[in-house]
Amino acid sequence: MAVKDYIRNNKDKFLNELLDLLRIPSVSADPKFKDDVFAAAEFVRESLDKAGADTVEVCQTAGYPIVYGEKTIDPSLPTVLVYGHYDVQPADPYELWDSPPFEPVIKDAPNHEEGAIFARGSADDKGQFYMHVKAFEAMMAEGNLPCNVKFMIEGEEEVGSDNLEEFVINNKEKLSADVILISDTHMISMENPSITVGLRGMAYMEVEVIGANRDLHSGTYGGAVANPINILCQMISSMLDENNHVTIPGFYDKVQELTDEQRKRLNEAPFDLEEYKSKLNIDAVHGEKGYSTIERVGIRPTLDVNGIWGGYMGEGAKTVLPSKANAKISMRLVPDQDWHEISELFENYFKSIAPDSVKVSVKTHHGGSPAVVSDSSMGYKAAEAAMEETFGKRPIPTREGGSIPIVALFQKELGTDPILFGFGLDTDALHSPNEHYGVKNYFIGIETIAVFFEKFRALSQG
Repeated sequence: MAVKDYIRNNKDKFLNELLDLLRIPSVSADPKFKDDVFAAAEFVRESLDKAGADTVEVCQTAGYPIVYGEKTIDPSLPTVLVYGHYDVQPADPYELWDSPPFEPVIKDAPNHEEGAIFARGSADDKGQFYMHVKAFEAMMAEGNLPCNVKFMIEGEEEVGSDNLEEFVINNKEKLSADVILISDTHMISMENPSITVGLRGMAYMEVEVIGANRDLHSGTYGGAVANPINILCQMISSMLDENNHVTIPGFYDKVQELTDEQRKRLNEAPFDLEEYKSKLNIDAVHGEKGYSTIERVGIRPTLDVNGIWGGYMGEGAKTVLPSKANAKISMRLVPDQDWHEISELFENYFKSIAPDSVKVSVKTHHGGSPAVVSDSSMGYKAAEAAMEETFGKRPIPTREGGSIPIVALFQKELGTDPILFGFGLDTDALHSPNEHYGVKNYFIGIETIAVFFEKFRALSQG
């Protein structure tokens, strides 16, 4: 296969280009990285242009730009739309990284026999979306692009994709395609490839509990005036019961319950509980009573504190009652929960459980809808056949606990089920210090994507 030979002959080039992209600290959540986020968009534009796209443009939004590119070889052939994001999570805390997060290095890593690329964004999502750019380049270089292709690479996924919906709604014709590919998920393992068919949604909140009008001496006022940190901890604790059920009234009203047969099939995916605990260095798993670990992270909603702060946090001691305390709280949602509705339920409940001794405020940061995609579509069958060819094993359909807001948006506005074609592993430390992405994963991903184009064209033409 000429395309496969091209990939093999250009491994160093493909790898070095990804390392250059990873050196750009495109953190969308932190304004101090604004110029770097724009620089990453320009890098993507240049890469698509060099790879052979006919049209490439940086589309401005109210926030960070969306890079759009396309190559039409024959209007009668099927069209593949590729989605990805060039923004990354903050790298904090930097001191927990074994190497600087924006100075990528390749070194040994568990579950990666050919080493892994350690850098923020390596797996989420620069390493994964860039596979599509390189697969496109390889197909173009060998004169073997089986389908038309479009790219939409955004810069705000890690902060909720606030401006993406407007872009999609206003550009439906431009984005029209027969199938959508998204590589922003993971597989079970290299030995057990899988394709994600379900994602949880999310509602992300920030709360503040306010007591006195200033920090107070804990000796003079302690026991007489409310401590906002104590109150906040009590309120958060009350939002989960002894079975780890969320106590917000109405929270489970629209949760889509799976049948016993569906749950049985879900739990047939290879999973070693002892290995899972060992990798995380924990003695026991924790979660909603009555569900397996696979179910807890795939088909059940959650409520988790993502950050909490208040009072004195410097060196040494300072005996104060803080005037306020804050927390960031996220809820992972499942079909058919609506994140707007859940956000409102959370706000009403949080305010209702606050004692009169404090004031509270609640802010909704962002959210996204859960999604389930078909495992019988032509796109899924092409992805399944492509993975079976490159991995030598038929992939397993799985549900994943993460959230990708674009999936439900594509389903609603473009009427197309995206194929969640991820090649990372759940041990790749996404959103954590020492995030990494396997070198072998990167290259087998490029190869599999090229095979997908062949399989999809063949299926489309009967």
